[in-house]
Amino acid sequence: MAGNGKFRIWKMSIYKSSSSSSASSPRTPPKPDPPNEFLCPISGSLMADPVVVSSGQTFERASVQVCKVLGFCPTLSDGSVPDFSAIIPNLALKSSIINWCRNSHMELPSVPDSSSIESKVRNLTAQQHQGGDPGIRFSEMELLKGVEDNPRVNFSHAETELNARINYSSSSEESVIANGISTPQMLPFTQKPACYSSSSSSASTSFEMGSNPSSSSTGEDEVFLMKFKSLDVVEQEQGVVLLRKTTRNDEEARVTLCTPRLLQGIKPLLISRYPVVQTNSAAAIVNLSLAKVNKIKIVRSGVVPLLIDLLKGGFEESKEHAAGAIFSLALEDDNKTAIGVLGALQPLLHALRSGTESTRRDSALALYHLTLVNSNRVRLIKLEAVGVLLGMLRTGVLVDRVVLVVCNLAVSSEGRSALLDGDAVECLVAILRGGGDFTPSESTRENCVAALFLLSHGSMRFKGLAREARAAEVLQIVVERGSERAKEKARRILVALRGRDEEEDGGEIDWEGVMRGGLSRTRCRVPATHSKGLNSTEF
Repeated sequence: MAGNGKFRIWKMSIYKSSSSSSASSPRTPPKPDPPNEFLCPISGSLMADPVVVSSGQTFERASVQVCKVLGFCPTLSDGSVPDFSAIIPNLALKSSIINWCRNSHMELPSVPDSSSIESKVRNLTAQQHQGGDPGIRFSEMELLKGVEDNPRVNFSHAETELNARINYSSSSEESVIANGISTPQMLPFTQKPACYSSSSSSASTSFEMGSNPSSSSTGEDEVFLMKFKSLDVVEQEQGVVLLRKTTRNDEEARVTLCTPRLLQGIKPLLISRYPVVQTNSAAAIVNLSLAKVNKIKIVRSGVVPLLIDLLKGGFEESKEHAAGAIFSLALEDDNKTAIGVLGALQPLLHALRSGTESTRRDSALALYHLTLVNSNRVRLIKLEAVGVLLGMLRTGVLVDRVVLVVCNLAVSSEGRSALLDGDAVECLVAILRGGGDFTPSESTRENCVAALFLLSHGSMRFKGLAREARAAEVLQIVVERGSERAKEKARRILVALRGRDEEEDGGEIDWEGVMRGGLSRTRCRVPATHSKGLNSTEF
């Protein structure tokens, strides 16, 4: 009986336990829906790492990164289009989300998988560009149209996209921020390489062809291959000059003739000992590379190592075309890492320092596009490029282009450290200050402010170096007279020099007080919205 009693008690205890459990379950309150402002407008999920973009909206960081990689800018429900050129962590909102989750007994949000966001972004892309391929990077399409139609460089970052791009199939870490810092937004320049000319050069007109060059495209690559393989140097010259002429202005011919056979056939001519053969072979590669669909094909053919060899020891005009070809190929995101791995950075850096004007210009832009990828930034820093770049800025050589490379390097912590060691703050402030025969353009001033903004991120060293360089007085002038793109970053640097308390309190900054060494404690609101069309570099 005792055993039975125990058994019954045991059974009853289980019964009661299960009853109480089932009775309590209906009383469990339903999980509340999060406020709309806690949800990412792109992913639709609770934000784990919210960031404010340049136009003032808040998104999940991973969503911004994917949009940049794909070159996509969504139209929001209110009809506005965000500006992803700069992002800043929204710490206040992140704290509110965490508190809401704890109070609501909800799990804290985790960083979303980039592949799921990419799928959503591609769907949005397809909806906004009906009939288009969701996989197409629209910024690249616009870029390549610009490459054809706009031979002059436009250094205004409002027109260039350091937003894309662009990528660059780079990892999200390479394509976004280190911020308070955003990585330079992709800045595909709307221009052809400096070596490219729609008119004939002396080399390409060394003799006249007996037939219309454009008609040879109907025979595809066979006519050219026969001449390339000839043992007669004159035949080789005729072949490469004909290819250069045929592809100079004919987009269709560029696409039709850029076959694996032709690329393999022209490779030996790129290292020919005869100047006309070598130079026109390199120029023909530049022409072929202007077609977007050819860029990856050319890199995969094994032409890049030969272009690098030309850059190191080719004839002078061949070097110009080699730099131009590498620049053109670097515009394609999927080529950036490969070109860096193949060893182009050091020869480009040397050409930037000692080449002809055309070679230096194209080398600078090639380095800019290549350093949009973090792995190439690291390689360039290890090559001690910072000293070379800052030396060129101090002597006023290609300042408008070199400062863009400096902005890219300043995105990474290694780059910021190397730049601060090299007295980049004093150098950039000196450019902003101007003087003598040098007057920086507005875009150069914007880029200098952008570089200073990147260097100011999380660095106590920056404050000391900025004070030594008397940066505050120059930045105050930018606040008063600079472009809208530069004003906001200059204001924020001034705030950083004095601490962030007033900014976080919502107090409007007394900028005259900053110049006198103090900040006003008046509680007015600092505008939270950044102007659209920021510098080509992301901050």
